[in-house]
Amino acid sequence: MKIASFNINGINRRLDNLMAWLADAAPDVVCLQELKATDRQFPATALADAGYGAAWVGESQWNGVAILAKGAEPVVTCRALPGDEDDKQARYLEAAVNGILIGALYAPNGNLRPGPKFDYKLSWTRRLLTHAAELFEAGVPVVLAGDYNIVPEPRDIYVTTSYKDNALVQPEVRALYAELLAQGWTDALRKQFPDETIYTFWDYMRNRWPRDAGLRIDHLLLSKQLRRKLVDAGVDREVRGAEGASDHAPVWVEVRD
Repeated sequence: MKIASFNINGINRRLDNLMAWLADAAPDVVCLQELKATDRQFPATALADAGYGAAWVGESQWNGVAILAKGAEPVVTCRALPGDEDDKQARYLEAAVNGILIGALYAPNGNLRPGPKFDYKLSWTRRLLTHAAELFEAGVPVVLAGDYNIVPEPRDIYVTTSYKDNALVQPEVRALYAELLAQGWTDALRKQFPDETIYTFWDYMRNRWPRDAGLRIDHLLLSKQLRRKLVDAGVDREVRGAEGASDHAPVWVEVRD
């Protein structure tokens, strides 16, 4: 079973890119982030024609997450991250697909820092930790997949000083990610590639894609039930180089059914 995550950065603007990748990679489950579309604007019909059932939570202009399932309909269990009923940003969706619970997330960026956006990033991530702990203790196979907007370690970013004040690399944020892993979750990409430099995001600015000046901020975390079934993981880098591409590349894992 191939489970992927892809920050599409505007699903309708990049629908052709998404369709080309789906046809080529043929993932069984896809978590999409940054839809930048309302619920009514989501291209459910086009995705159904491509063989994918879908569940989604949209938002005008920003945010938005979706779960696609090849030849199936995701069974939604949660449409928002628990812990703050006043938080209306479309950043979390959870659904069961073929016996696996899929949590699709798009974490806050947090810039500029300091300020309310960084405070929201920290509080949102703490809520994620609380919910993740409950999922982990439930003893069911779970994947938490998405754009975490966290660079876990210095080796997960190209050599630069331009990000030193960026919210994605701050000690408080990295500590929260480490706390998440300490619950028992497995970072699938790092498990599969323990020593390699891996990037999933290349900003449009300053020629960063041609220079391979990337960051690793898209992660797939596996519960202990799936860690033992991990077969492979990777980044479809070539998708980032296509015309009109998102600034993220798809990341994926394969687990034994």
